[in-house]
Amino acid sequence: MFFLSFTFQHVVPAPRDEVWEWHTRPGALNRLNAPFGPMTPIAQADSLADGISILGLPGGLKWVARHDLTHFQPQRSFADVCVHAPLRTLSKWRHEHRFADHPEGTLITDDVDTRVPTAAVKRMFAYRQHQLIEDFRFTKRLGALNARPLTIALTGSHGTIGQAVSAQLRTLGHTVIPLVRATPGAGERLWRPTLPARDLLEGVDVLIHLAGEPIFGRFNDSHKQAIRDSRVGPTRLLAQRAAETDSVRAMVCASAIGFYGADRGEEELTEASDRGEGFLADVVEAWEQACEPARAAGTRVVSLRTGIVQSGNAGVLPLLRALFNTGLGGPFGTGSMWYSWVTQDDLADMYVRAALDPAWEGPINAVSPTPVRNREFVDALGSLLHRPALVPVPDLGPALLLGKEGARELALANQKVLPAKLQSLGHVFRYTEIDKALTHELGGESLCALPSL
Repeated sequence: MFFLSFTFQHVVPAPRDEVWEWHTRPGALNRLNAPFGPMTPIAQADSLADGISILGLPGGLKWVARHDLTHFQPQRSFADVCVHAPLRTLSKWRHEHRFADHPEGTLITDDVDTRVPTAAVKRMFAYRQHQLIEDFRFTKRLGALNARPLTIALTGSHGTIGQAVSAQLRTLGHTVIPLVRATPGAGERLWRPTLPARDLLEGVDVLIHLAGEPIFGRFNDSHKQAIRDSRVGPTRLLAQRAAETDSVRAMVCASAIGFYGADRGEEELTEASDRGEGFLADVVEAWEQACEPARAAGTRVVSLRTGIVQSGNAGVLPLLRALFNTGLGGPFGTGSMWYSWVTQDDLADMYVRAALDPAWEGPINAVSPTPVRNREFVDALGSLLHRPALVPVPDLGPALLLGKEGARELALANQKVLPAKLQSLGHVFRYTEIDKALTHELGGESLCALPSL
């Protein structure tokens, strides 16, 4: 069977020792794993010299990569080989990573020998290149805010956003303590949402609270109750624990643009705008108020009102991609509703910044500065997937899936939300154009060109 050899190069804007150290830290594998691909990180190697990384695949298959000691040179190179049958035979994967000084930072050279098809390999490495470059640009923007390692407790660590935030913090050198509701593993703590232990946050500098029943679903009475009960009460109890724990200086809590109501027409919504009407507006207001015990105790509290997250492996985007691939993609109704979005990586940046920056406080709209109409969004998605967005989706479609109320509050919501506070704080977004955001999340980027010298 044929073999292919590839060499990819890109320059990361950081010194070689820092780039190498980044690759040694927990979270690096998660940060570089393409969301549009079939792999899910299970375990990252604890050593670039001879450790083993494991990624899950559909059907219970596992990709097991063993680091090859013979190609290990500290701050210079490491290599990994796929060693687990049957993928070992099918892929014949060998990947050597080489690091060298460059006038603009660090030159990374990836040498790959494999049977994996060319298109898949190039898409994966294009994503990795862009991701690593943007991560280091973000690190540079943090500057002195990231000078001291912190201990950060995190709920919802197994969710898509939680994994991204955890990985981002760990590659920055911080310690993350997942708060889990089942048997805790190494480095985790048991969190009982209705009766958190008095010492749950002992030694913690910052609490990031992401856990809650997924909002997407049919809005029947039981689902609505689960949405509210999983957020309001547990958040208040965590805020009380944060208030009682001397070490905790900040609490960063998830929130949602549902605060503004389902249909605000052409109104430009900022953090100064009044709350709207409806179930989600009620829940979000109570959710944010539940942080009051921490706020009253002098703890800095941030509520990130999150828009529609663009992620290649979770949320609405994979569902829409599947619809487009079957020829059923199109705008909802007239396509005139405002669509306030944010990429997964931009959102992770916001959570990190909120944890580290004392200037971030109160409710903050976690959305791109460029909301688009539903028609613009589906046109961008259709163009990327080479599928026309011609067939309008009638209101009945979302209603069948979500119920009439759920469809109105989620799929058919019309909210033009702007990140006024983020802009006043000088926050820099990775992606402000919807087509570039979708291209990154769905694997449409080109390999990076080397900078001219």
